[in-house]
Amino acid sequence: MSIWRKALTTAALASVLMATTAAAENVKIALVVKALGIGFFEAAAKGAEEAAAELGDVEIIYTGPTSTTAEGQIEVINALIAQGVDAIAISANDPDAVAPALKKAMDRGITVISWDSGVAAEGRQMHLNPSSSALIGNTIIKLAADHMPEGGDVAILSATSTSTNQNIWIEEATKVLPNYPGINLVATVYGDDLADKSYREAQGLMSTYPNLKAIIAPTTVGILAASQAVTDAGKIGQINVTGLGLPSEMAGAVDSGATISFAIWNPIDLGYAATMIAYNLNKGTAKAEPGASIPMGRIGAATLDDNNEAAMSDPFTYDKSNIEQFKSIF
Repeated sequence: MSIWRKALTTAALASVLMATTAAAENVKIALVVKALGIGFFEAAAKGAEEAAAELGDVEIIYTGPTSTTAEGQIEVINALIAQGVDAIAISANDPDAVAPALKKAMDRGITVISWDSGVAAEGRQMHLNPSSSALIGNTIIKLAADHMPEGGDVAILSATSTSTNQNIWIEEATKVLPNYPGINLVATVYGDDLADKSYREAQGLMSTYPNLKAIIAPTTVGILAASQAVTDAGKIGQINVTGLGLPSEMAGAVDSGATISFAIWNPIDLGYAATMIAYNLNKGTAKAEPGASIPMGRIGAATLDDNNEAAMSDPFTYDKSNIEQFKSIF
């Protein structure tokens, strides 16, 4: 081999080694969602990728089960442990069921946080709520009450019966009912964040409660399915569907009048913030402990309470005045 060729070979090898080392130094953050194929979580993944690009040394692994089950998430978690990721940021289907697998991950030195839907305290270092639970609970009742000046029957169509965030929001919503005289909560049903089941549950509510005036769905899958059920039943103008939804999915319902208004935080921001928190905890630039302030990039900082939980931001209301502006974003 000539000296010139040998030099080229050495340089090429050095380049490969440098690239391999750089790749090895990347912080691998797994964004584990309730199920693949849900628009809210796909938007959150965009935010995670934005944070990764900003940080420069992060690889995002977007993953989750094919259906909203704890068993599916546990399989995903175990695979990530075997893969040797640096951090797991999870929106949990069941707060308790996934905790042992996540504790195993932490025992292996993996940073674990929950976001959107929480995990039992022993299974994570901190939890990022998309907003204040009290504010969300009040908001979803107010969205219905604002268009029911004479009061009436309302029902809640939630996700799974074990979904941490929805259960807390419903509890908070129940607390503020006395502030809205005449609003009568007649039932809470569960669509398991499945479009077809949520649709059938909405049909059941309309059939069981003929005087129903509003369906409140604190889930992006449920609100869309319920608005379609109301439309198909010819009850636009009689039953208002509200709750938490995505502008891109709810634009048609708002235009038709099936939904007058709804609320949501920006899932892009939520995925971004969760990634920033996971990164800073993994790097040791912040510590998950009561009172700690953890940087969230352009979002600001998350201040942890006594339960190592923090809120990202207030929910935002969407209606005919702004739906066009946001429907192409998420």
